[in-house]
Amino acid sequence: MKRISVVDSLRGFAVVGIILIHFLEHLNFYAFPDPTPFEQGLWDTVFYLGASKMYAIFSLLFGLSCYIQHHNEEKRGGDFRLRFAWRMLLLFGWGLLDLVFFNGDILCTYAVLGLLLIPLVKAPNWVLAGVACVLFLQPIEIVYEVMGLINPDTAMMDVGLGPIWGALYEPCANGGFLDVARANLTYGLPLNFGWALEHGRLTQTLYLFVIGMLVGRYRLFIDEGNNSRKWQRFMLGAVLLFCLTQPLLSFIAFDTMPAAVGGCLEIQLTAWRNFAMMTFYVTGITLLYYRTRVRKAIDHLACIGKMSLTDYLLQSIVGGFLFYNWGLALYHVSSHGISFLLGLAFCIVLYLFCRFWASHFRRGPLEELWARATWVGKRHEPQGR
Repeated sequence: MKRISVVDSLRGFAVVGIILIHFLEHLNFYAFPDPTPFEQGLWDTVFYLGASKMYAIFSLLFGLSCYIQHHNEEKRGGDFRLRFAWRMLLLFGWGLLDLVFFNGDILCTYAVLGLLLIPLVKAPNWVLAGVACVLFLQPIEIVYEVMGLINPDTAMMDVGLGPIWGALYEPCANGGFLDVARANLTYGLPLNFGWALEHGRLTQTLYLFVIGMLVGRYRLFIDEGNNSRKWQRFMLGAVLLFCLTQPLLSFIAFDTMPAAVGGCLEIQLTAWRNFAMMTFYVTGITLLYYRTRVRKAIDHLACIGKMSLTDYLLQSIVGGFLFYNWGLALYHVSSHGISFLLGLAFCIVLYLFCRFWASHFRRGPLEELWARATWVGKRHEPQGR
């Protein structure tokens, strides 16, 4: 299966959204000048529209790529599962490199959860759908809700991240580069996995991986058959789910319930609302791409999407230099408005760089290294995505 342009554009859209959010929050370093009402509104708007939804798109497309890689190797008569495990080990290494600069790295989490896809690669569609449905319900949260109903004193899950946040804050605020790198490599993994576990993100990420595999199997991103009607139905379903979950999130008094019940119910409803918004973005962009003249504008995002690993590492390096004490320490003066503009400027420069690179090379620099390492031992790298 060849590269699918709309998928690269969707990935580029997600990368831009992730970068803007990361720059707003100073790369997981929550130290800012006091915001004006306008700046607080900007923060609230960007986080409402993008937070979790951009990573959700990224996760969906990660699952799609997993399917495509296995499918391409299967067409050549091979089995990609062992090499995919090796590829995930390599991704974990990229994540450790990212952790040197950014303690909020997601690559290590993707690498570990990606390994869980290997037993599902050859599973029938109904098994994948069943796994996705179970995970979509947020089973960990359901267990805590039941416990909370039985014993109202049951607390929310707490894996003890408080001291870790403190240990990471100090080097960002006052330390040098080596202090940041040491703290990130020491505490970054437990922070990211612990936070994802407490907030339901592990199960959310995994079911999005699985849904992405199903999307690949059904060739939904290929402009063929009645796929446009399917995307329209998905969009309608997303709107209905949003119309159900958003009012509940707005009007339910979670703090009047037992702590575990109210807290976990809020996590579930937020996850479902975010899934609805992510689905709306994906269906909307896909339909615009295949059915309108906006396609040419959307195509500009493809060069960013083709280099998502390179983009992700670059934003960590540049963002750390801009905001952390080891670099320019702009956290002292960079308000939400300035941080957003810095993120926007970085995205523009990144686009120009990606466009130049894509016009001369097949892959981004880190993507090329990752692909070569994935196929180490092969005389010639197989062609395809």
